[in-house]
Amino acid sequence: MSAPLLSFSGVWKTYGRGEATVHALAGVELEIERGDFVAIMGPSGSGKSTAMNIIGCLDTPTRGVYAFDGIDAGRLDRQRRAILRNLYIGFVFQGYNLLARTTAAENVELPLVYRGVPSRERRARALAALDRVGLTGRENHTPAELSGGQQQRVAIARAIVSEPTLLLADEPTGNLDTARSHEIMELLIELNREKNLTVVMVTHEADIAAYADRQLKFLDGKVASDSRVTEMA
Repeated sequence: MSAPLLSFSGVWKTYGRGEATVHALAGVELEIERGDFVAIMGPSGSGKSTAMNIIGCLDTPTRGVYAFDGIDAGRLDRQRRAILRNLYIGFVFQGYNLLARTTAAENVELPLVYRGVPSRERRARALAALDRVGLTGRENHTPAELSGGQQQRVAIARAIVSEPTLLLADEPTGNLDTARSHEIMELLIELNREKNLTVVMVTHEADIAAYADRQLKFLDGKVASDSRVTEMA
């Protein structure tokens, strides 16, 4: 059996000292396999956002081991964590995080700019990613000329253009209406199944979490429950 894509072994994240000490994570044990679609839920202060920051190599554990594809990512310095993020992880945020005066195609190209990919190849890959999310013909539109759902599709195209191993989605439907939310979730399911893309998503909405194959619920800095959905035949 292959090793999990990522794992937490006794992970703690502590802020403050003395009476002001807060344990955002308290000895978390967790494994996520390649190809998983995982929804992370929990109330404010439960540790879910801290766990996502560590998974995305935006933060490191105070104690314990966070391993990404066999690498002890928690021991990497900031520059090496940035390289790991750029090579293997795509991010989708609730607020889209698109550059306002930049076209959809140029927004999607950004991760490839950081990799030093030549301009012609960047454009071809960006257009292919936009086509994959159903936005062919919108490549020259700025965010202001796109609906919220379309902007989130641009953000997803940007996240997948570099063909990451892991897609992290933080409240990806939080700014969308019900119809657009379910369109985005269907798109994430397609990417997960067709490309075997591992998806880890934070959400507070039960109907959105229901799209995932597995649900993790955090409480008081620990994994309170871990359930996997079995598809009916």
